[in-house]
Amino acid sequence: MLLAIDIGNTNSVFGIHDSGKWLNYWRIQTDPLKTADEYEVIFRSLITSGEIYKSDIQKIVLCSVVPSLVDPFTEMLVNMIGKEPLIVGPDIYPKLPLKILNPYQIGADLVANAVAAYSKYGGITMVIDFGTALTFTTIGSDGEILGVAIAPGLKTAISSLAGNTAQLPFVHLSAPPSVLGKNTVHAIQSGVVLGYCGLVDSIINRTRDELKTTIMVVATGGLSSQIAPLSKNIDAIEKLLTLDGLKLISGLA
Repeated sequence: MLLAIDIGNTNSVFGIHDSGKWLNYWRIQTDPLKTADEYEVIFRSLITSGEIYKSDIQKIVLCSVVPSLVDPFTEMLVNMIGKEPLIVGPDIYPKLPLKILNPYQIGADLVANAVAAYSKYGGITMVIDFGTALTFTTIGSDGEILGVAIAPGLKTAISSLAGNTAQLPFVHLSAPPSVLGKNTVHAIQSGVVLGYCGLVDSIINRTRDELKTTIMVVATGGLSSQIAPLSKNIDAIEKLLTLDGLKLISGLA
């Protein structure tokens, strides 16, 4: 049984994999100020409620874009399960079926996404991760990560808009009934949700034009199910792509 953990800037996702499938997975809020003991209380509660016995967990793999949380999570896992996690980072990249340029400048979550996408789809594939940052990772047919584009994520844009204006509120990120917003909420949804669809399609089309070929486009991340259906250029939604990549990495590193 495998425990895979993806620590993101806003949310952390962890799942239990066994017998070829994810038995359960959870999404919790990331808090850099929480201690190892506080995270252990959360993990124990969720794993117990999922009827998972910690003694059944044979392997742990972890990736993080919040460096300050790697040590607390490692301490928590050693205390709770008695095993240290395999931490995804530059030291293990040479063992992966990818060619990674600038290994110290690419997020471990993007590497996990790329491993999963390359394993599942092959060919030239773009992974769009709708997280705190909106990232576009393009993998060549030979496994080389050709490049990455990064923009502020949708929630980041909404937070910035609401936090830096006097009268604009936080709104739910869903498509408005019309691009012509008739009230403040619909106006923000039009500009951010529909506007970001234009951003997504533009990056996809520019990448296709530059590479002069077709691309398999896969969406993942917390907001993928809301935004991806609004684009005609996204071929698949894989909500657990990062965990799938971590599972594959655990068997290679």
